[in-house]
Amino acid sequence: MATHSTQIVPRFGELDPYNHVNHAVYVSYFEAARCVALEDVGMALPDLSDENVQIVVTNLEVRFREPATARDTLRIETEVAELRRASTKWNQRIIREADDTVLVQAQLTAAVCDNAGKPRRPPPDFMSRLEALIPDETTGESPPQY
Repeated sequence: MATHSTQIVPRFGELDPYNHVNHAVYVSYFEAARCVALEDVGMALPDLSDENVQIVVTNLEVRFREPATARDTLRIETEVAELRRASTKWNQRIIREADDTVLVQAQLTAAVCDNAGKPRRPPPDFMSRLEALIPDETTGESPPQY
C-alpha cells in the first residue's frame, strides 16, 4: 500500500471569513486520514480499543504553504516514516487535487498507550501491520521534504 490517500471536500462550517479552510481544521483532516489509513491496514480504532491499545499523538508539527478553499477537493496523503519500539513517526500532506499543489504538511510522533493512557508495548502484530504504510523505496517514490 505504501502512501495512503484519503479525499476530503471542505464544508462551509470549516471556512474562515476569507473563504479559506481554518488552520485548526487541517489538524482534524490529518486525524481523519490517519484513522482511515489505520482502518485500511486492519487497525480500526474501536478494534484497537478492544485490545487495550490507543495511538496517542505526542508531537505535531504543521507547515502551512497555501490555503484551501470551499471549491477545492483535497487529497490527504499519509505514510509511516519510522517505526520504533513503542512509537511511530508519520508524514502527511494535504494536496489540492486540481493542480497537485501541496497546501499543508505535517510530521507527527505517536506513542502506543493502554486505554488508561499509560505507555505500553504494542501487540505483536501491531508494527507489522503499520509496515503497509511505509513508502516502498523500490518504487522510486522520494520521501517528502518538510
